Amino acid sequence: MTTDRTTKGRAGANEQHLILYDDLRGWIEETERLGELRRIDGASWQEEIGMAAELVSHDDTAPAVLFGEVPGSLQGSRVLVNLFGGRRKNMTLGFPTDLDKVALSEAFAAVYAGNEGLIAPVEVDDGPVFENVMQGDSVDLEAFPAPHWHEKDGGRYIGTGCYHVTRDPETGTINLGSYRVMIHGKRSVCHNVLPGRHADLHFKKYRARGERMPVAIVVGGDPLTFIMGGCDIPEGVSEYDVAGALRGKPIHVVAGKVTGLPIPANAEIVLEGYVDGDRLEPEGPFGDWTGTYTEKGRVNPVVDIAAVYYRNEPILLGFAPQRLPDEYSRFRAITRSPFLKRDLEAAGVPGVTAAWCHEVGGSRMLLAIAIEQRYAGHARQAGHVASMCRTGVDGNRWVIVTDSDVDVTNLEELIFAALTRADPATSIDFIRGAKGAVSDPRLAPWDRAAKNFTNSRMIIDACIPYHWRDDFPEINQPSPDALRRAREKFGYLLD
Repeated sequence: MTTDRTTKGRAGANEQHLILYDDLRGWIEETERLGELRRIDGASWQEEIGMAAELVSHDDTAPAVLFGEVPGSLQGSRVLVNLFGGRRKNMTLGFPTDLDKVALSEAFAAVYAGNEGLIAPVEVDDGPVFENVMQGDSVDLEAFPAPHWHEKDGGRYIGTGCYHVTRDPETGTINLGSYRVMIHGKRSVCHNVLPGRHADLHFKKYRARGERMPVAIVVGGDPLTFIMGGCDIPEGVSEYDVAGALRGKPIHVVAGKVTGLPIPANAEIVLEGYVDGDRLEPEGPFGDWTGTYTEKGRVNPVVDIAAVYYRNEPILLGFAPQRLPDEYSRFRAITRSPFLKRDLEAAGVPGVTAAWCHEVGGSRMLLAIAIEQRYAGHARQAGHVASMCRTGVDGNRWVIVTDSDVDVTNLEELIFAALTRADPATSIDFIRGAKGAVSDPRLAPWDRAAKNFTNSRMIIDACIPYHWRDDFPEINQPSPDALRRAREKFGYLLD
């Protein structure tokens, strides 16, 4: 059901901010209004859905696609792909569709003002998610149209546009986290929760108590809550509360029939069960966020699925990464970049005018910072902090710091600045032994086997040299006034 369009967003927030949908079906209605949805019937989960998803993922103007009548799958079940593109990405975050990516990112940062104005979910007795229930021996995950997303994947992934709901056994705090999920038979899955993630911290606490961790996995839900599950929300803050703040009203949840965990009442498909830390099974390979496949032989804990809840004609939300840049990296660039700038400012770095987590680096490997130089060493300070701060520390490789006259979101401008303002022998610093990631394709096999997940980083000072900035050659480009007059007189040549 679509939200009343007269409803305001979070109190005190941007008056233009308004989430127009309550659930995935409402999102589809809004996307159709924008003319950005295509429907395809009869595509196979074995190959064709993944093939189509790869094609549209790389083009920001390509439509979302809703696949129906998937052969061999539960009658009426569907798969949605290419969520974050076109004007619908603005609609998804609740902003006017005419904002470009930078304005959208800034608007998102302005509305998401940290941990202020949080709105906790409200538990209700029932919801559409309970229209159908599989429990015990009736659970059959293979009935759903989970695609084989990439040509060399090791299995079918039911969870890509998904999030896990877990509870801290000590504090009771509910966390939502996005981790991929591979079908491992009719009644179990393998999931990929990396060390240090909040669900992993919860898991370790349950293990210390000699208990299995209860989990609910939402594999078809409203896009905003999914996006919050993938954001860097501080430990101890529930993403449900943040999503409620962005909506300006609480999310309605129901208690899972097995674990009692809160799940969205209007979710499409939810898997509920327990993580068995004593059973490690092969997971992958999978085409990961780095644009490369994960290594062969990776094992991850099995999740025994005790119950599955789903709506009539349920929709599986697909959000599988592809070769970079792609839909996934567009989403992460827009939603992570404001946090990077905020981290720099919180660390006391002055004069930061812009920050961008570049799409070609999956929003992690390449970070770009623009500053107004105030002193010698300012650029190095900004670069080192960016690489090692909360937002930047995972998976970073390069940080390029340049002057405020450079549009750091424009990859060509950024590289031009690095080529003309940085001296390779004196403008580059290296960091060794930084926090790495198991997904890093450059991780040596012997380090991977030893779980030595560290890497090195490169900080490029692409600022005009501070000590002789007044003597630096000017860029061969027209002044803003000359450019304006040229466009007014000869702009028709570009039509």
